[in-house]
Amino acid sequence: FLLLLFVIVSGIVIASSRYVAQRQRVIGRLSAQDSAGALANSGSLRVQAVNNGWAKLTNMIESAGIPLLDTDTSKLRKKLLAAGFDSPNAPKLYTLIRLVLIFALPLILVLPQFFNDEPPSLITLYAEGAGLALMGLFLPSLFLTAKADRRSEDMTNGFPDSLDLMLVCVEAGMGLEGALDRVGREMVVSHPLIARLVSQTMLELRAGASREEALRSMAGRSGVDEIRAFSTLLIQSDKLGSSIATTLRIYASEMREKRRMRAEEKAHRLPVLLSIPLVACMLPVMIGVLMLPAMIRVIREVAPAMAGGG
Repeated sequence: FLLLLFVIVSGIVIASSRYVAQRQRVIGRLSAQDSAGALANSGSLRVQAVNNGWAKLTNMIESAGIPLLDTDTSKLRKKLLAAGFDSPNAPKLYTLIRLVLIFALPLILVLPQFFNDEPPSLITLYAEGAGLALMGLFLPSLFLTAKADRRSEDMTNGFPDSLDLMLVCVEAGMGLEGALDRVGREMVVSHPLIARLVSQTMLELRAGASREEALRSMAGRSGVDEIRAFSTLLIQSDKLGSSIATTLRIYASEMREKRRMRAEEKAHRLPVLLSIPLVACMLPVMIGVLMLPAMIRVIREVAPAMAGGG
């Protein structure tokens, strides 16, 4: 009976796992075959509803007489674009989050101290509140900087693969627009940031923008020096009438070489980075293991002799 029960349960588990795996493969193929237009949009209806909700909130706050935008928002908008926030309401939300954190952090962490048996002094409350307010002021900026760096690193590492695919498409007879469209469709799973960037460029070309305008817009949205150089190179090749395939082949080779050099640089930094935990964690343990027998011998032999001699 137990053997029969084991066979039945094993069969159910194997069949369920095969069904789930097959379903995941089908979902993966469907998501990979989505159109580039769906990728360049803001996503699903739920994401659009959330964006509309934040937009209504910021509009209500501004209608109450609290401005959420500075006179010069170009630098802030560029910083948000580099971090991947391309919504028109992103600067307002950023300012709103900073204002909320400036007042929320001191209130959350300072107000409970009044319920203690011995309330703190005013100087202590002032110092803690000022420090927490400054933390709330600079935390969103640090978050944006970290997100922009991570996004830039992901795009830099994935861009050589997209160049190789674009080169294959161009050498197969496609034009630049067709190659961009194909790259935007094929890189959805492996490098979604590159696919989104290329798909937006393709939509701008379909909307009637010139090739130079679309490529410059792609360089501005990316915030990556390699993509800026690539856009400038394509614009110059288009103006001078040189071969795009040759340009892509040379630049793709350079990008692969740069990626290999970055990997080697990280590999060469590993011994230096590993020395810190080795010294901090393993060296005290090794010293203790080596010195412990000598300390035991001293306690057993030398200490009684010194006590007897005294």
